[in-house]
Amino acid sequence: MSETPELIIRPAVEADLPEIVAMLADDPLGATRESPDDLVPYVAALKRLTDDPHQHVVVAVRGERVVGTLQLTIVPGLSRKGSTRSIIEGVRVHADERGNGLGTRFVEWAVDRSREEGCQLVQLTSDVSRTDAHRFYERLGFTASHVGFKLAL
Repeated sequence: MSETPELIIRPAVEADLPEIVAMLADDPLGATRESPDDLVPYVAALKRLTDDPHQHVVVAVRGERVVGTLQLTIVPGLSRKGSTRSIIEGVRVHADERGNGLGTRFVEWAVDRSREEGCQLVQLTSDVSRTDAHRFYERLGFTASHVGFKLAL
């Protein structure tokens, strides 16, 4: 009987970028906006993120393999009596790891880290076409309370 290696959540490093970008590109939306064949912009972006103490880009690793990623941003603010909030972005789980609780574990990690950072609110956005993701986040206690807007520059 083989045992499944333990899952570790740790900060992302440059060597993780090929696996991270492959996961970002592995869906209909990501396939149109990600470039796994050119990691140069991702290297620069990861450097900016790791230099900022309010940014946490993490990976889930099982054995030697990166099987998930997410970004957590801590945002101080004036509204809500000067509350600090966090934003969860770019949650991805490798296709053959989906359905085994990794996504839940990831979001729980982000919520716990948000509490440690003194946040009073955790928020995220999800493309309107990602209905499975919407059900997932609602099961975890998130409420679809706002309408989001974007402006491409």
